[in-house]
Amino acid sequence: MRSRVGLQQQTSLERRELGGISFVAAGAGSARPLVMLHGIGSNAGSFAPLMECLARQRPLLAWDAPGYGRSAPMQQDWPQAADYARALRDLLDLLEYARIDLVGHSLGALIAGSFAAHFPERIERLYLISPALGYGTKPGEALAKPAGSRLDAMIGEGAQQFAATRASRLVHRPDEKPAITAAVTEAMAKVTLPGYAHASRMLSCADLIAEAQRIKIATRVIVGAEDQITPPANCRRLYDALAIASPNLAHRFELVADAGHAVCQEHPAEIARHIMDR
Repeated sequence: MRSRVGLQQQTSLERRELGGISFVAAGAGSARPLVMLHGIGSNAGSFAPLMECLARQRPLLAWDAPGYGRSAPMQQDWPQAADYARALRDLLDLLEYARIDLVGHSLGALIAGSFAAHFPERIERLYLISPALGYGTKPGEALAKPAGSRLDAMIGEGAQQFAATRASRLVHRPDEKPAITAAVTEAMAKVTLPGYAHASRMLSCADLIAEAQRIKIATRVIVGAEDQITPPANCRRLYDALAIASPNLAHRFELVADAGHAVCQEHPAEIARHIMDR
């Protein structure tokens, strides 16, 4: 299924569904595609400002993770990051994308890291933005408190109220950025079950620091200086783990000023610059 919508009235954004996954695409040309994976309280639309900055450079794709948007949910009750990575591989196979650059934001970084660890031949460059690190619990155990409490709140309050009370924490100085805050809130209000529950379980069980030992791809870790959700110190731990595991690779750590967790929406041009800067 295909449809076209305007992206900030400039770039044509194509919405498609393939293999049970919905996604948006923009850009064109023969350059290596850039694929983007969103966070736990978001969807493909969170990358619209970044896609606007990059659409004239290369093919772009942002998926709705399984269980988000119109994407079919995972079949497992306790899916792991590797399960989402395999779902991404299957989508890339259908698209005939042999090799990509990959962006993972927040929860999407767990999937991107797992994809890089399991399918290194499919990826050239890796960008982990505001990366969630996971909590290392076991499937079937009680969720780590941060993941479990948010899931309980979403179920108890409903997505609309859940978003209204929490989304502004993702934006630095939200009162000064009302359009961005509104977009973040709108996306969070669209989360549904079982997708959010599956993602919460994956977040609880994941351990991106441990996964870093298996990532042999040049990686750029990027985070907003004022991020309250995935603080810069945590992101620096990930960078350090990557640098220790593969010191011969050109890993980089980038701090974005005046930005919170929604850094791709707050400063899309700067994120685009980091992606285009080889």
